[in-house]
Amino acid sequence: MFYERPQTIEDAVGMLARNVDNAFVLAGGTDLLVRMKRDDFDADLIVDIKAIRGMAEISETDGMFIIGAAVPCAALGEHQALKAAWPGVVEAANLIGSTQIQGRCTIAGNLCNASPAADSIPALVAAGARAKIVGPDGSRTVAVEEIPVGPGKTSLKPGELLEAIELPKPPPHSADAYLRFIPRTEMDIAVVGAAVNLTLDASGTVKSARVALGAVAPTVVLAEAAAQAIIGTKLEDDALDALAAACSAACNPIDDKRGTTTFRKHVAGVLGKRAARNAYDRAGGA
Repeated sequence: MFYERPQTIEDAVGMLARNVDNAFVLAGGTDLLVRMKRDDFDADLIVDIKAIRGMAEISETDGMFIIGAAVPCAALGEHQALKAAWPGVVEAANLIGSTQIQGRCTIAGNLCNASPAADSIPALVAAGARAKIVGPDGSRTVAVEEIPVGPGKTSLKPGELLEAIELPKPPPHSADAYLRFIPRTEMDIAVVGAAVNLTLDASGTVKSARVALGAVAPTVVLAEAAAQAIIGTKLEDDALDALAAACSAACNPIDDKRGTTTFRKHVAGVLGKRAARNAYDRAGGA
């Protein structure tokens, strides 16, 4: 197995393109290094992208935040403008592992690991984030929800890598929130996760919303019916109950020792309501 630390994105793509069958990208490494300890792990090449210019930086334009693929989750909470614009995304990123892990792990890696229980993915999907991908055929940008296609599987083509996550700057009176249920008090993976992003009009009425659920299906669920349930409302009890019912209906969870199907569906509704209320309050709703 070879380890390479390219200085440019072009070199990284070239290395991956020449080793498409058995090459892995190293950003934070918190998932990959664990996999490498397994007896069945086999790789010809590890490509460390941290030395590539921009990969470990958060940049800001008039319309978006650009989070390089090697930016550690801890850095998101230290970026005040990003934290103010997307508190839900930051709180989701800061739930991944321990404080030490957050100093290494990345939301790009969390996305590309494609775990159904990943914390950052529902929050990114609710936020309308997009993934910038580069490869032998050039670059493309897709919605984050298009990246995971199954547990541990992504839509990335041979030789491609994720360069950055793009988060649009939200309009006024907008906010997001993420909540999860875990059996322990910390350092566990989600049994259910729920993210809500919404925008209010001048009267405090929800005029747009996105609701995303994690750990309730093979990939993240964009619950459009749940979002529709609260649009045009001020999150009255009936609206929140309708959102909860739509969240539960959108689930297709597994039944295992960490949670039954019935339990996960119920918790999805509960967390959806709570996350919506948190986002509404953050957006200035009364």
